[in-house]
Amino acid sequence: IFNTGLKRFPDLTKIYSSDVNFLLEIADNPFLTSVPANAFHGLCNESLTLKLYNNGFTSIQGHAFNGTNLDAIYLHKNKYLEVINDDAFMGVHSGPTLLDISRTAIANLPAKGLESLKELMAKNTWTLKKLPTVKIFLQLMRAELSYPSHCCAFKSWKKPSGGTFYKDYAEEYTDHNYSEYDKNTKFTDFHEHSHYYIFLEEHREGNLGFGQELKNPQIEDVETFDSHYDYPVCGDNGDVICTPEPDEFNPCEDIMGYQFLRIVVWFVNLLAILGNTFVLLILLTSHYKLTVQRFLMCNLAFADFCMGLYLLLIASVDLYTRSEYYNHAIEWQTGPGCNTAGFFTVFASELSVYTLTVITLERWYAITFAMRPNRKIRLRHALVIMLGGWLLCFLLALLPLVGVSSYGKVSICLPMDTETPVAEAYVVFILICNIIAFVIICACYIKIYVTVRNPQYKSGDKDTKIAKRMAVLIFTDFLCMAPISFHALSAIMNKPLITVTNSKILLVLFYPLNSCANPFLYAIFTKAFRRDVFILLSKFGICERQAQVYRGQTVSAKKS
Repeated sequence: IFNTGLKRFPDLTKIYSSDVNFLLEIADNPFLTSVPANAFHGLCNESLTLKLYNNGFTSIQGHAFNGTNLDAIYLHKNKYLEVINDDAFMGVHSGPTLLDISRTAIANLPAKGLESLKELMAKNTWTLKKLPTVKIFLQLMRAELSYPSHCCAFKSWKKPSGGTFYKDYAEEYTDHNYSEYDKNTKFTDFHEHSHYYIFLEEHREGNLGFGQELKNPQIEDVETFDSHYDYPVCGDNGDVICTPEPDEFNPCEDIMGYQFLRIVVWFVNLLAILGNTFVLLILLTSHYKLTVQRFLMCNLAFADFCMGLYLLLIASVDLYTRSEYYNHAIEWQTGPGCNTAGFFTVFASELSVYTLTVITLERWYAITFAMRPNRKIRLRHALVIMLGGWLLCFLLALLPLVGVSSYGKVSICLPMDTETPVAEAYVVFILICNIIAFVIICACYIKIYVTVRNPQYKSGDKDTKIAKRMAVLIFTDFLCMAPISFHALSAIMNKPLITVTNSKILLVLFYPLNSCANPFLYAIFTKAFRRDVFILLSKFGICERQAQVYRGQTVSAKKS
């Protein structure tokens, strides 16, 4: 039934065929919107192949294939088909062995009735982001899907041994009186209307591919025929052949990969969030005047706080999808969650690098021009500088959301997509900026070290202590970031030195280490910060004695 104006599915109850393999083809009917229940009931008692492609179907109702012995169902190119009812295959006597839903809009496969399926075709079905449990595919031999992560479900799964394909045919024909057939006679009646699907390899005498029909193989004798096709009918429980295979960017593993990382990441992200929240609270509630150093430290604490949020989001999704990430990978990597996590990590890391560079330059400038107070950086200057940094970091984090690179390339939501020249330029630009910042910071601290070691330097102890503290802070940050930048740059140059699996170790153990260490290095371990903490607590009647001591030291310092 081709290219008609039918608006209702045709009534096939008056049609009956006694063919061993009956083929019904309904195609190119744009006004047919649904396959109703019992649509093919009574059509034939033998094997039935349905080619229902390129129609206007939007749904297939429950019990649509009731009373049939299904062989293959082709539903490809039904671009409006969104729903196959969970009971669509209920009432089927046997099959289906092949289901083709390529180029449809189906979001979910039915969880019932696919136990006999040997081949699943779902190429370019981008809406199918989640598969049913693999346990229902008892006889599946081959799957051609849209997403590599779905193949991970079959990679370590072993089917139960034993098959039914051969038994079905054997039982059907063992009742024949084989004495009627000469030993050298071809089994024409048996094969005349049958067809088989090649599941595991190509036919050695032709170019038949997987899923193609091999009709009328009666030209071969039984022994030759069986030697060619015994692999799909003998119940082999080998691995499912699945494409596309997972690549190096999306290996078959959970988000964290290693079990110990799943534990460590929670410790790291909570330490980063709590530590930097504490620093921000103290610095912003202090009654002391907001200096340039305090202002820059607030910016750095906020950047590290955002990094903690990124790790918290990644850790939460990893816990939720544990052992079943393959079934959540597409929804996560193409959804708003991964984009949000990616935005946080790029914005946080680049703002941290930018702020650290500004802190270093400010220290170098203050020490170099210590004898010229009129040339010191004022708070208004720092505000303008950091405003520019925020805008730049916000733009860099936003670009992958508008098509420049992508956060969905890997499960940890980093912008590792370099498939287009623009995307590659974006990633290279970020890495080069980080390398330039690292070089600037190293050069400044070498200069600072040389200056404070100079016997003629008369600024006293204050700048020396600040320089030492900042040096520890800066080098801790960039020792964490340098390995990641190096490996990412080598990957862009098509010389990857580390896998995505191993890069997760860097992500958890090194990448956010600065976010955990910074609150202690530049704030919590400093005398000024402890003073602010005790004075804040004294307002609530706590630690009043210690606060009074710090107040006395401040007054003495001002008088001197």
